[in-house]
Amino acid sequence: MKKTIDIPLRSMLFVPGNHARRLDKAFGCGADAVIIDLEDAVPAADKATARAAAAAAVAGRRPSAAFVRINAIPGADWQDDLLAVVGPGLTGVMLPKAENVDQLLAVDAAIAKIEQQRGMNTAAVELLPLIESARGVESLSTLAGACARVRRLSFGVADYGLDLGLQASPNEAELDYIRARLTHVSRAAGLQPPIDSVVVEIRDPERFRASAARGRSFGMAGKLCIHPDQVPLATEVFSPTAGEVERARAIVSAFEAAQSAGSAALSVGGEFVDLPVVERARRVLAVADATAVVHDP
Repeated sequence: MKKTIDIPLRSMLFVPGNHARRLDKAFGCGADAVIIDLEDAVPAADKATARAAAAAAVAGRRPSAAFVRINAIPGADWQDDLLAVVGPGLTGVMLPKAENVDQLLAVDAAIAKIEQQRGMNTAAVELLPLIESARGVESLSTLAGACARVRRLSFGVADYGLDLGLQASPNEAELDYIRARLTHVSRAAGLQPPIDSVVVEIRDPERFRASAARGRSFGMAGKLCIHPDQVPLATEVFSPTAGEVERARAIVSAFEAAQSAGSAALSVGGEFVDLPVVERARRVLAVADATAVVHDP
């Protein structure tokens, strides 16, 4: 499987590149990553201004990882987007409407050329495909293995729903198929767990929390956000609770003690514990260590 660098991304906040004040504030919202949007949120007349603002934000000092959502392929804007924003401060590029390998390879090659010209490490910039169509879902396996820059996948429900004529109900059962496909394909390809879609009801925190919890139950690692108020909710849902961390430590400690005594199976707090349970506990601890954030439910 592909070896990847694990950057925990529990919350990824979109911000339009052409709104300077919102862009300045976005990096102070506590999100694990900010996605500066040069695509749908920016009208054609503002593209150049947005690119310049995005480039300045990426180059500056900021507490969150910096991604840029470039314009979709086909079209010419995506190339100008990359020329403007690829630099040492850029964590990754989100490619919207990802549907085939040729799109990803074109972006990969363009980024590589700019990295070389600007003296950057090869493959320093991540490439994050945004799956937004039935065609993209059915191409997931090839997209996941397109190139080393692809370290995780993400899901966009608005265009996906438009493509399929799908309207998600409050419990989002209609999205079970794509969430399952995303997590299965990501695991099979050795990628980090995928990032779940936005929730457009920005004044309904319980709807967001329920959506995030359902995504987490499928094995997703984080949530795309479109409002700063959604960021702490995503961070909370996708962080292990204090109780989960305590139990995980107890399981790992008890298992290691049992192994030293020549046993590989035991009971902890009334739960049968064998290797799969221990590995799950170790994953909980790895997430806790990487994020350094735990919360009470």
